[in-house]
Amino acid sequence: MDHITNDFSQKLNVLRAGVLGANDGIVSTAGIVIGVAGATTHTVTLLISGLAGLVAGALSMGGGEYVSVSTQKDTEKAVVEAEKVRLRDDYEGEVSELANIYVKNGLSEDLSKKVAVELMNKDALGAHARAELGVKPNDYVNPWYAAFSSMGSFSIGATLPLLSILLTPLSIRVPFTVSTVLIALGLTGYISAHLGGAPKKPAVIRNMFVGALTMAVTFTVGRLI
Repeated sequence: MDHITNDFSQKLNVLRAGVLGANDGIVSTAGIVIGVAGATTHTVTLLISGLAGLVAGALSMGGGEYVSVSTQKDTEKAVVEAEKVRLRDDYEGEVSELANIYVKNGLSEDLSKKVAVELMNKDALGAHARAELGVKPNDYVNPWYAAFSSMGSFSIGATLPLLSILLTPLSIRVPFTVSTVLIALGLTGYISAHLGGAPKKPAVIRNMFVGALTMAVTFTVGRLI
């Protein structure tokens, strides 16, 4: 059961990074190409600026996720190592501490003590790490999964506004791209809210508002230059 729970947590972490990466790819690249479109109608300029934003953003997102999840992994390892020391120096105290956790979760003192003793006889470090720290020893989050998920999803998200503005006629280039981006942001807002168990309507509205504001500001800047 712990293995299944950890696998689910890992998959959810990767999926979360993917959705956020796609969302950032859509917003940031849309902001770039809409801003440039406000200054020029030159297609090659739009292509170069969009591609530069896509590559830089994908590498930034991937690197950021790698660093963030690596820090989480290092922290998990550190607390497990600290727990090993406590088990070595004060085993009985750790039995009592584990029993107290189960008491706080609603079990009687006698049953909590029995459960703690039995679990620690089988796997003292694992029992403590899971109950006290929420970590399973030697089964840590993988930073590479999150990094590649974020990098790939950012690139996919960024491709949407880039293709929208490059492949549509000049007369509808900006409004078509804006509409496409807002629909896509509504979808990513809905998915992220669903994954997090949050209300979907506020997430969708918030996501679309941020995207609309970003494009409005960058387009205005482009027009003023």
